[in-house]
Amino acid sequence: MRTETIQTDITVIGGGLSGVNAAIAAARLGRTVALIQNRPVLGGNSSSEVRVWVCGATAHGTHRYARETGIMGELFIENQFQNPDGNPYFWDLVVLEAVRAEPNIQLFLNTDVHEVEAGGSKDDRRIEAVTGWMMGSERRIRFESEMFLDCTGDGLVGFLAGAEYRLGREARDEYNEEWAPEIADDITLGSSILFYSKDVGHPVKYVPPSFAKDITKTSIPIKRVIRSGDNGCAYWWIEWGGELDTVHQNERIRDELWSVIYGIWNYIKNSGDFEAGNMTLEWVGALPGKREYRRFVGDYVLNQNDIIAQREFEDRVAFGGWSIDLHPPQGMYSTESGSKHMHMDGSYHIPFRSMYSVNVSNLLFAGRNISASHVAFGTTRVMATCAVIGEAAGTGAALAVQHGTTPRGVYQQHLAELHQTLLRQDASVLGLAGADAGDLARTASSVTASSTRQRLSVEEPVEAYSLDNDAGLLVPVSTALETLELLIDAAVDGTLEVEVWSTGRAENYVPHTFQVSGSAEVLSGEKQWVSVPLNWKTEKSQNAFIVIKANPAISLYLSEAPLSGVLGFQRGADARTVKQLEDHLHDQPVVMWSMRRLVRKPFCFRVYPQTTAFAAENVVDGYLRPYGGPHLWMSEPLASGQEAWVELTWQDSVPVGEIHLTFNDDVNEDLINLHHHRTAFEVIPELVRDYRIEAWVEGDAAWSVLHRETDNHKRKRVHRLDCAVQASKLRVVAEATNGSPSAELIEIRVYS
Repeated sequence: MRTETIQTDITVIGGGLSGVNAAIAAARLGRTVALIQNRPVLGGNSSSEVRVWVCGATAHGTHRYARETGIMGELFIENQFQNPDGNPYFWDLVVLEAVRAEPNIQLFLNTDVHEVEAGGSKDDRRIEAVTGWMMGSERRIRFESEMFLDCTGDGLVGFLAGAEYRLGREARDEYNEEWAPEIADDITLGSSILFYSKDVGHPVKYVPPSFAKDITKTSIPIKRVIRSGDNGCAYWWIEWGGELDTVHQNERIRDELWSVIYGIWNYIKNSGDFEAGNMTLEWVGALPGKREYRRFVGDYVLNQNDIIAQREFEDRVAFGGWSIDLHPPQGMYSTESGSKHMHMDGSYHIPFRSMYSVNVSNLLFAGRNISASHVAFGTTRVMATCAVIGEAAGTGAALAVQHGTTPRGVYQQHLAELHQTLLRQDASVLGLAGADAGDLARTASSVTASSTRQRLSVEEPVEAYSLDNDAGLLVPVSTALETLELLIDAAVDGTLEVEVWSTGRAENYVPHTFQVSGSAEVLSGEKQWVSVPLNWKTEKSQNAFIVIKANPAISLYLSEAPLSGVLGFQRGADARTVKQLEDHLHDQPVVMWSMRRLVRKPFCFRVYPQTTAFAAENVVDGYLRPYGGPHLWMSEPLASGQEAWVELTWQDSVPVGEIHLTFNDDVNEDLINLHHHRTAFEVIPELVRDYRIEAWVEGDAAWSVLHRETDNHKRKRVHRLDCAVQASKLRVVAEATNGSPSAELIEIRVYS
């Protein structure tokens, strides 16, 4: 047996998306990292071994402008580019390549950590090392570090270190949570195994194994939707084990899930109720995808009320948006619905204090084992949210090592630095503006552009849209919304009625507070622009949610020319929306106002007066995401071959050594890693494709090209020069986009 010791600044145990994001974040900040995974592939439940969709704050298109940025965003964008068909093996490679790109990471696959050396009192413990066995290599490896991150999901490392944890459901009165049970218990969410099917083009027989369950003798065919063409996460409801111990009884749970999968396939193939003659099983998972086990206790326990209220923690470092999604303990055998959902009005915030242990001083955690109640865990558990938690935890660990302190010390003494570091890395944080003292772009005396879009309008109709239900139109408003014009058909003479609502919170995109209303008389006719006076004044820039009241005699027009900052909605019109509202007791505006049918298809409209929402100054305003407005620069639409630029000017020349550019990758577009849906494009059209960076260098009488990039498909680009140049001006010139008519840029940062 070979025994060895690995010494790094940080050890991350668990190679799911939370661990991957934590390791990459810390490595990019100059820390050495050991990333340990007990499987042969990275990605955890998203990997080819389990094949669960990477869901997150978008909630499959329920929340607006909610897709994650930072490292998770990079993975989404790269997978869309490399793997548009959602091949699970190619997704494995996207994740693996992201880790291998970081020279500060040492990766240990097939390594199972089962020993932890920790000392100290019950209330003040510290991990010295962890030891794992590398299967197939006969290597016993001891890992020594200053900081340890338990990203195992099940929380074995923290458990062995003596970290305080919870298991099961808290009583309702502990956190005053409406969805908690009256009495605490040890029930968790169950585990699932998925399968893929395939049409092979010729008849295929199926002989079920002896252990296949006759599902007709269960409630499954009555209470669950079964279709012959469905596979993968369409069968998320094949879930069981919530009333068992999902770790210690994992093998029993696996066998039960297998018996049901092969029984379902027997039902599909041999019942005669499905057209499945040419179908065969292509893949069946062998690992139960766990949903829940230990949840560690941190300095703060996130709970249901924090989620629904979207509490703005002072130490917010990540966000989520998936509904509070809880399942019946009996799983697939339950006579209840397979899940129930409570949606908040917009994305919610996750505090750093929920990412480190209350009693183990150098232990952080990320993923489904963070410090949250069972009910709050119902939303934080989805993988894209686990991933952004991982980036925040990895960043906090790196700062703790840098400053020779604990994670609690980072919260108490270096919180501002933690925030600014996350923003510099384009992490998923809401409502915080960049204020990096080292960013020279913030000291520019002026920001100008070749042109700036000032007209807020969409005018290219492609499809009539009947106004059978209320419709919604979200637009950014700078100081006033005086007039709205809509392109309509009217079957008879009548009245077009409109209401203007504010959205309440800047991160929300639902009607919250009524402001003004307006109406216009219309004559029968087709494709007529109708003007509605509104005269709404606002003291701050914000979004306006315009409700266009139902009128079956009127049709609006949809366009296929999306405009950043503008969204369209329909109110409770589709069956899915109506069913969701029936199933839940709460008024859930984000469910009631759906945008799924209208993604990238805004209504044709014009708004007056002209807008300043796309001003060049936005590239240095510190905001990296839509927040009460788009927070980006947009040029006027460009003619073929026409360039656009945005320029920074300093009164005195500055040393330019590193330029950070953040392009618009439309975080409203819901991306997925596997097979849920496919976008019509492999690169977000709003992303600038070809660009160059130019500087006005002292002593020269012309612009010098510092860097030129072609075929860009990424959101965040960092360009480091071989040596700094003294420049009084710097500009980014967009030569071509990936399909958008305008050039768009969110942020420029300049460092020496």
